[in-house]
Amino acid sequence: MKITRQEVEHVAMLARLEITEEELKTYTEQLNSILEYAAMLEKLNTEDIKPTAHAVPIHNVLREDVVKTSMDREKALSNAPDAEEGFFKVPRIV
Repeated sequence: MKITRQEVEHVAMLARLEITEEELKTYTEQLNSILEYAAMLEKLNTEDIKPTAHAVPIHNVLREDVVKTSMDREKALSNAPDAEEGFFKVPRIV
């Protein structure tokens, strides 16, 4: 499968990109090169290869979810620039 110059122009128009004639030629060549490489990879025999999402095994590193006592309200509000009725007072945004 080859990408034509008209297809590159069409994609550039859809993306609202202004590209020069030289860029048009370069992008067409580069995209065709990528497609040729992908076609080469399609010829590989992958029948005995297990599908994976990552090349190496990965896992999330999570801490244990442990319930702890929280900070005292007065201590938490002690450094607040402004507090009202036990809450942080912030400027109104709306």
